[in-house]
Amino acid sequence: MKLSKRIEAFGKLSDYLINFQINNTSINDNLKNAINLASIHNRWFTIDNISYAISSIASSIEKKSIEDWIKNYDFPENNKNIRKIGVIMAGNLPLVGFHDFFYVLMSGNHVVAKLSSEDKYLLPAIAEKLIEFEPAFANLISFVEKLETFDAVIATGSNNSARYFEYYFGKQPHIIRKNRNSVAVLSGNESKNELIALGNDITRYFGMGCRNVSKLFLPKDYNLNCLLDILTNYSNILDNTKYYNNYEYYKSIYLINLLPFYDNGSTILKEENLISSPISVVYYEFYENIENLNRYLADNTQQIQCIVTNNTAINGAIPFGSAQSPTLMDYADGVDVMEFLLKT
Repeated sequence: MKLSKRIEAFGKLSDYLINFQINNTSINDNLKNAINLASIHNRWFTIDNISYAISSIASSIEKKSIEDWIKNYDFPENNKNIRKIGVIMAGNLPLVGFHDFFYVLMSGNHVVAKLSSEDKYLLPAIAEKLIEFEPAFANLISFVEKLETFDAVIATGSNNSARYFEYYFGKQPHIIRKNRNSVAVLSGNESKNELIALGNDITRYFGMGCRNVSKLFLPKDYNLNCLLDILTNYSNILDNTKYYNNYEYYKSIYLINLLPFYDNGSTILKEENLISSPISVVYYEFYENIENLNRYLADNTQQIQCIVTNNTAINGAIPFGSAQSPTLMDYADGVDVMEFLLKT
């Protein structure tokens, strides 16, 4: 299949997803049914979060965005050496494996996807729509229960599952991703709108994604009450029973053990030098100067997915509110998937 055909098909998929978000109350198709099934099957997958994920994907694969992204690579017009790329997908967020699915198909290869049992409805429905736009994709998309035949592997999971992946796939060309979290650096001069945007970086998907901010770096004497007040804008996360149970559990643990923490009734802030925090808890730590903080962030890059801040002195940072809307160039773990696929 020609590259131009692939671009055209994904551009049409973007248009469809955007229209679906606008008119979904009047649309009755397999994607709408898949969304309902996903939200029933996995209680972390609320309709709101699924819709947010779809909107983010639709924006990232607009035809113009794809054309701009492609300029970074030497794409052959036709891929005559089609390989089977196994993709083991995580299930912590709705459609979290979509971009790997996209990259493999855009490279002209065959995607062999092993879906997570926690997210098994959404991507097949979207793939079905993609095939409607370009029937040639039907021979390049497989959903399997077990990876058996493949030429390379992209696998995403926990630190524990990564050891398993290394054992089974280490001799094949591979990308294996482990646990990561995101951090934010505050100066105390953020606007209200920036802090509200940070609230989305923290609470979207209940904080379960690698792009969610789980750790705050704060200047000395930072007024945490201001941030706690802002986070009350997202207190509706308590409506989710799973999140509420986590919140009550960690609050009880800290109270029983007489550990100090801040609490606004829906989110807990606790001083801690770790980066990865449990659901409903955000860790914070004070910094003394940007130079030392930059060194710390560089030393811990293997644990960090994104750094969110408005401070231009922080290396490799992105703006508040952008953590949950990655572009095609925002590769997980900083590993260029397209370069891997084109050279493998």
